[in-house]
Amino acid sequence: MGRLFGTDGVRGVANADLTAELALGLSVAAAHVLAEVGTFEGHRPTAVVGRDPRASGEFLEAAVVAGLASAGVDVLRVGVLPTPAVAYLTGVLGADLGVMLSASHNAMPDNGIKFFARGGHKLADELEDRIETLYEQHRTGEPWERPTGAGVGRVRTYDEGFDQYVAHLIGVLPNRLDGLKVVLDEAHGAAARVSPEAFARAGAEVITIGAEPDGLNINDGYGSTHLDHLKAAVVEHGADFGIAHDGDADRCLAVDGVGEEIDGDQILAVLALSMREAGTLRGNAVVATVMSNLGFKTAMEREGIHLVETAVGDRYVLESMKEHGYALGGEQSGHVIVLDHATTGDGTLTGLMLAARVAATGRSLADLAGVMRRLPQVLINVPDVDRSRVNTSAELTAAVAEAESDLGTTGRVLLRPSGTEPLVRVMVEAADIEQARAVAGRLADAVKSALG
Repeated sequence: MGRLFGTDGVRGVANADLTAELALGLSVAAAHVLAEVGTFEGHRPTAVVGRDPRASGEFLEAAVVAGLASAGVDVLRVGVLPTPAVAYLTGVLGADLGVMLSASHNAMPDNGIKFFARGGHKLADELEDRIETLYEQHRTGEPWERPTGAGVGRVRTYDEGFDQYVAHLIGVLPNRLDGLKVVLDEAHGAAARVSPEAFARAGAEVITIGAEPDGLNINDGYGSTHLDHLKAAVVEHGADFGIAHDGDADRCLAVDGVGEEIDGDQILAVLALSMREAGTLRGNAVVATVMSNLGFKTAMEREGIHLVETAVGDRYVLESMKEHGYALGGEQSGHVIVLDHATTGDGTLTGLMLAARVAATGRSLADLAGVMRRLPQVLINVPDVDRSRVNTSAELTAAVAEAESDLGTTGRVLLRPSGTEPLVRVMVEAADIEQARAVAGRLADAVKSALG
């Protein structure tokens, strides 16, 4: 069996790859590993379970709750809330684990399971491996030890989570947002209620789009991967800027007042300067991945802020932040982690903090984001290839070397297998967009040839 866990939990087509049986079995295994059921006499472990509004989340939630309760874990069902809300509630309620059902920015047919350990933290590889190993042992015949009678877990709905999370978001803002007009694109996803409520309570005038989830329309033409509606709405309403989330709202991208995209690198740059000014940028450092734009690196060097690079994935950003005590990190895709206030990427919190900076300075978002100049970057996703051989193909190694020689010191190349989808990502940066496109196209063809 191939590894079930990718860079962000277990993900696949719901009811095909990700079945109720798999969700139930993984939940029982997670209960044994994370809640240590049966280890401490008299201990009643607790889990927080949330989901995004995908239709498949209904039956997968039922399977997860059944698995946890059957293992002796009491379950608090918080309903449709963002991933960072489930992480926050797992920590603040003192739960033994948290479970979020979401496939983030993926299309509606997909779904996923994300586990959080005590405190609301994402799992290290070692914990994921233990869960997977235990699941496989019992899937192939070794029976579980099952509690009976009063030992089974109890299940209840926990509606208080919504207000607790919104109050937390408002409570950490350095200033109010009065006088700002903001368009929020909720991707018909998990933040459709939370984000508008938080911005409104903080004082902003709020216009929402993509905020009518029906279980089938999540990420469909709206959200952080589809910014055209947001760009148009910001211009139409004369808003100061717009904020876009993905399906589970752990991401945040923005659009300035004239409809230009502000990506995760630019958001990180704005927040880094803001936090340094406030004295909260510990180590005078920001953590980002190898996918960050060269323009971001240049801006941080110019501003005297140390840039720490990690592998792609917000979990690796978080690991580095925790290991070294850094306060800010994130990804170009809009996963931004402010570790003093969240244990994972939080799109609503990021949007609020960005808005607070605009309100406090009186400067436009475009002006603030001008601290960095994005170099042209081309990203091509190459599907239907053997992504496991990216780093071992001699043909591909030669193609990359040729591309790097063509670009010289004014650009760079990055090839990596997706951790959540069956494809290889080709990224090329160059001073000239046409050169970036040409080199990326040649590399994409080489990937098809070498790995097809």
